[in-house]
Amino acid sequence: MIRTILNILFIAALVLVLIAVINHASNPVIGTKKIKIITTLYPLYDFAKKIGQDKAEVTLLLPPNVSAHNFEPKPSDIVKINQADIFIYTGRFMEPWAEKIIKSISNKNLVVVDASIGIKLMSAIYHDEDEPIGSTDPHIWLDFNNDKTIIQTITHSIVEKDKVNAGYYMKNADLYKAELSALDKNYIKSLSSCKSNEIIYAGHYAFGYMADQYDLKYVAAQGVSPDAEPTPKDLIHLIKQIKKNKIKYIFYDNLSSPKIALTLSKETHTSLLHLNPAHNISKKDYLNNKTSFLSIMQDNLDNLKIGLECSQ
Repeated sequence: MIRTILNILFIAALVLVLIAVINHASNPVIGTKKIKIITTLYPLYDFAKKIGQDKAEVTLLLPPNVSAHNFEPKPSDIVKINQADIFIYTGRFMEPWAEKIIKSISNKNLVVVDASIGIKLMSAIYHDEDEPIGSTDPHIWLDFNNDKTIIQTITHSIVEKDKVNAGYYMKNADLYKAELSALDKNYIKSLSSCKSNEIIYAGHYAFGYMADQYDLKYVAAQGVSPDAEPTPKDLIHLIKQIKKNKIKYIFYDNLSSPKIALTLSKETHTSLLHLNPAHNISKKDYLNNKTSFLSIMQDNLDNLKIGLECSQ
């Protein structure tokens, strides 16, 4: 009798163990596996990595050197997104192709994050067939206050997937926001004592948010899209403005064609300085894993101080 009872108890215990193993295999314990995050742009990638750290596997969808405006996702990219836990994009004005992907996703557990939620968007300065009247400037990450909002939005989405480690993610987010605040103060201090406050940019119109934040005049040779080529009339007007205002430096983006920058520099006898909009990075920077959004913004400040002849 006792032996029979022991056998029944043993079988019952074995069944419970098997149930536990099956449940664990189909529903891994929250907080023990890395959250899979796919981001479209480099700033979102860097933010998600800093928040998730060793508890997240973050992938940048854009290949190095590629602009988000004209990126065309491959079927393999859609598969990656469909297998992820979180997909983060900037908004429909920056990545119009992203919303088409979202509609085709079958993964009902995928958390889709529009990073522009909660941010006041600036109106686009230039208008063409790609940016009709009513469009907005999508380069929201070039305002550090916007970045704090984006970080909060990303943190919320990660916590939604892993509530167990909520405190860990929120602490990382707070530390990153503190670094942004420190950098913002450095920008304010450095750009408050410059001989010039006029940025001539031989690229597409990306720095509107930054110019507005620090009360700078900003003129770009191209529209919001990097494909919007300036007309000869535009270039002649810009050359006259550079000469009239005695501009010494022209800023450029190293991921775009240098043709416009070189033309302006040659015609006005000005020097060139790099100003990186940070939507993506070069292959070299991506592979060495030393570049960060904060380091890019610090490099931008260093060049702005030279180009605007700041005393700080």
